[in-house]
Amino acid sequence: MKDLSRILSLIEREFQSLRVLVIGDVMLDRYVWGSVDRISPEAPVPVLRSLHTTRVPGGAANVAMNLVGLGVRSTQAGFWGDDLEQRELGELLSAAGVDVSGMIQSAHPTISKTRVMARHQQLLRMDVENAASHPSSEQDALLERALDLVSKADAVILSDYAKGTLSPALCRAVIDKARGHGSPVLVDPKDKSFAKYAGATTICPNLSELSLATGIDRDNMTGLIEAGERLVAETGVDFLTVTMSEKGILVLFPHSSFHSQARAREVFDVSGAGDTVIAIMAACLASGLDAKAAADLSNLAAGIVVGKTGTAPISRNELVAELTTSAAIGIPEKVLDDEQLLVRIAEWRATGLRIVFTNGCFDILHIGHISLLEQCRQFGDKLIVAINSDASVQCLKGPSRPVVKENDRARVLAALASTDAVTIFDEQTPLNLIRRIRPDVLVKGGDYTTATVVGAEDMMSWGGRVEIVPTVPGHSTTNIIERMNTSSAPEPAPTT
Repeated sequence: MKDLSRILSLIEREFQSLRVLVIGDVMLDRYVWGSVDRISPEAPVPVLRSLHTTRVPGGAANVAMNLVGLGVRSTQAGFWGDDLEQRELGELLSAAGVDVSGMIQSAHPTISKTRVMARHQQLLRMDVENAASHPSSEQDALLERALDLVSKADAVILSDYAKGTLSPALCRAVIDKARGHGSPVLVDPKDKSFAKYAGATTICPNLSELSLATGIDRDNMTGLIEAGERLVAETGVDFLTVTMSEKGILVLFPHSSFHSQARAREVFDVSGAGDTVIAIMAACLASGLDAKAAADLSNLAAGIVVGKTGTAPISRNELVAELTTSAAIGIPEKVLDDEQLLVRIAEWRATGLRIVFTNGCFDILHIGHISLLEQCRQFGDKLIVAINSDASVQCLKGPSRPVVKENDRARVLAALASTDAVTIFDEQTPLNLIRRIRPDVLVKGGDYTTATVVGAEDMMSWGGRVEIVPTVPGHSTTNIIERMNTSSAPEPAPTT
């Protein structure tokens, strides 16, 4: 991914300062999980042995959950009823950190969808909703509340599930105020016509929704792209963001397009993938990222959520873990200071990754170092290499060392595929750093014993372990320097 340093900085730090307003059709998604072993004797239907039930925010509420999962402050606006479903949904949103001050209590019931699941297979879905329009008093209350919240938002998402929340009047007023305020507006559409979303920053249809809006068959990609580009001009949006499932994301501008291709994934459930895309796009655009980079990051995030079953939001930790695979991450993103390192480790741990730690001067990198680092990789998922600063090396090795300065040593180590993070410490031992990091595995070379490894006792106190690996005989920085000095020494003068 281009400009990975900027992307990681957004996710790990800048997203936390954003506030995004989500207006739309909120609902409660229930999942009844069980197994099917027989057919009912009463009718030709499967009998589910129910094991447990889960509840998650759905619809526009899932968009808000994706935002808070990214560390973005999210405010939810819409309708819900006065019922058990509202209380369950309210508890889930509040517990996650979603601000529900934009919600209006309605005479209609809270929308809910109950899915009956046998393993990963959906057997049945039961919906509860009132299809009638909301009374004008409720619509007026929501419009007033939404407009008040728009002025406090860095971006606005209109999440339309065609359940009656997003009237043309509300869409027009919100888009006008947000764009006048300089905030991007993103729309997840459901109407056949995109007219009520005119003037938004981007509309985010899937292929079927774009086909419906343009009248072009979804299998006619050339015609669909051309019609989509015309639709950008007709609606006055900056661009369209078209989600295409396993084909990725297509960004359509008035006279051009950009295709962000999806990575190959095992797909369990595409539910909520569009919610993830629009949440990431909103956070990126609010942070000043361009549409193409935002689409690439959204594509990556969608690939993560489709590997889950049911409606499941993305988390910042999952996104960072995906972005920081050794094969994908570059040198600048691996060299971290203390604060950056602790954040990165927390994100890795949140996804269940095991942290391996090793340390040393690593002055003049040689085959012994490479062997050590390759063996370290066998003990976990992420390898952190801590190197002594120049001042620390001088205290340990003498005034002539190090040969290679600390920043150069760090960059050389970061260039290796075996390393995931490199940090510099100033003390003579890494004990304080080990205590802050609390790695799962601490690795040292064969010239140590467990008893002589700094931090070994601390490792055992939190359930970690120490591994001693064989060294490559005859290879050390000291030996290399001695050989260099010997080869460069002047030959003795001939005797007579």
